[in-house]
Amino acid sequence: MDTLTSVNNDRVKFLVKLRTSAKERKYSGRYIVEGVRMTKEIPYERLGELYMTRDFYMKVAKGNEDLAILIRRADNDGKAFIVADNVMKRIADTETPQGILATVKIYESRLDDILGNDSQNPLILILETIQDPGNMGTIIRSAEGAGVTGLLVSYDSVDIYSPKVIRSTMGSIFRKKVVVSYDLMRDIKYLKSKGIDIYGMHLKGVSMYKADLTGPIALLIGNEGSGLSEDVSNAADKLIKIPMKGELESLNAASSATIISYEAMRQRDNKVSVDINDIFY
Repeated sequence: MDTLTSVNNDRVKFLVKLRTSAKERKYSGRYIVEGVRMTKEIPYERLGELYMTRDFYMKVAKGNEDLAILIRRADNDGKAFIVADNVMKRIADTETPQGILATVKIYESRLDDILGNDSQNPLILILETIQDPGNMGTIIRSAEGAGVTGLLVSYDSVDIYSPKVIRSTMGSIFRKKVVVSYDLMRDIKYLKSKGIDIYGMHLKGVSMYKADLTGPIALLIGNEGSGLSEDVSNAADKLIKIPMKGELESLNAASSATIISYEAMRQRDNKVSVDINDIFY
């Protein structure tokens, strides 16, 4: 494996740009992933390069069979590099790097991709102007757990490939289809034309427990501070909300997205159980 020892190396400079610049990530079609757990989850066909310190390689990688296999394969393909400790600190986004990071090729999903195939019942999240990286990453992660088909994200949201978002997804970014929308109203209209009912999370909505979330639907989640814009909320077929007790009016975007996604999953699972009982009884 080649060794990178200088922070002035062109490859190192590129990695720094990749870490700090959304424009560079978009232009190059790459983003950075850090740490053992997430590195092991990268689909190999989307792996760019691996970078690790010599200490990490000698003490950790050789004792981890899955990681050792990944490194050998990457090395055979000319994708693995040893970096000096000061270089790792320069290219990593975390305060105390684990000693390994990788570049990953961005996979661009299309709107039709998140509709699923003919046998699926689409459950889509539409995110408008989400700004907090932790919220965005958590939404993507919980979307996987709730069986969400895919996510449509407005272009003015936080960059989904920023290091903080990527860390917050805990690997779900590799498995969830995410589409960046440059015209949210147009894309909502297109989803409607495909038979998708649009539900907007709004303080003026009815309780989510009174809504039928079992069919093909998309759930609109708005900005952390101001919620959905007027135009987007008006585009919804129905407005719903999470019922609250106490003096709370709303939860943050990540909590709201998680709760409504799991409520949709609960209703869908219960409907499947009822349909099966109808068949046998």
